[in-house]
Amino acid sequence: MKEAILQAKFEKGLKWTDIAAAAGMAPEFVCSACLGMNHLEKPQADAVAKVLGMGADISVALQRFPTKTWSDVIPTDPLIYRWYEMLNVYGETIKEMINEKFGDGIMSAIDFKMNIDRQPDPNGDRVLVTISGKFLPYRSW
Repeated sequence: MKEAILQAKFEKGLKWTDIAAAAGMAPEFVCSACLGMNHLEKPQADAVAKVLGMGADISVALQRFPTKTWSDVIPTDPLIYRWYEMLNVYGETIKEMINEKFGDGIMSAIDFKMNIDRQPDPNGDRVLVTISGKFLPYRSW
């Protein structure tokens, strides 16, 4: 599914914003579903398949609950590797700051939003990533 979607996206000259608009959803989430890391409900899956000019088999695949796997322990793609590097350098800092401000708990990756934008800068455009996840406190019993 992933490779077929990426090929159709390329051939049609579509952007993730175009595909997401057809589904009425955020581009980041639709992209994640098309890469096999989330699922879409039938109306959204049908809309994605339609805008890509693909059949019902792609819609059905997009509706399936994914099994999330990572094949590389340390990824080799330079952009993805930098995210791993950022988490290795700043992960404990992020944890400390969240715990200090919220208490003992975690940030949800399920009740979660992400937005990726381009931010103009005279010294070179910047990547602006906004991540917002619900805080989930640990419970004692």
